[in-house]
Amino acid sequence: MMMRIGLTGGIGSGKSTVADLFRKRGAQIIDLDLLAREVVEPGRAAWRGIVEHFGKEILDGEGTIDREALGRIVFRDRAEREELNRIVHPAVSHELRRRLDKIKRKDKDAIVILDSPLLIEVGRHKKMDVVILVYASPETQIQRIMKRNGYTRQEAQDRLRSQMPLDEKIPFADYVIHNEGEPDKTEAAVEEVWEKLLQKNREMNR
Repeated sequence: MMMRIGLTGGIGSGKSTVADLFRKRGAQIIDLDLLAREVVEPGRAAWRGIVEHFGKEILDGEGTIDREALGRIVFRDRAEREELNRIVHPAVSHELRRRLDKIKRKDKDAIVILDSPLLIEVGRHKKMDVVILVYASPETQIQRIMKRNGYTRQEAQDRLRSQMPLDEKIPFADYVIHNEGEPDKTEAAVEEVWEKLLQKNREMNR
């Protein structure tokens, strides 16, 4: 039986770093952010829905969605953010099912990690066998966002406020990996959780 793990966090929590550490240990990773980018490529149904609602002003010169321009709208307006999610999430879910089926055909006992920042917000955590939260303090998140994206503190705070606080996600998680200190501490935490996932996978497939 294929094992589905939900890996979530927030912007600037270091979730992608943790996903890479699990990948090195043999997990199959499906990045839902990447899926979300693929389903809004020019000409696809979700792309048409976004352009219809938000207007051609959010397109660049080549007809691709300008994520910064769209972000400026949705990060400040909850209703617009919900509308964007309503357009994109069905397309992501369809593509996700296709990817999971493909992995299952190759390895029916695979450990699959769904890397998803909105795992809990959209209720997808309910379909997971295990939920893992990558945690960093709000201040650490803000500093990382500013450094990585070149944002002002206000811009970083706007993006952070658009997401569910990590402290509120803790009750939904089976495991919490703290990712604020030295990289080797994060790696040790990942290794400990990985061993538990392997054990659970063995039990599921007895």
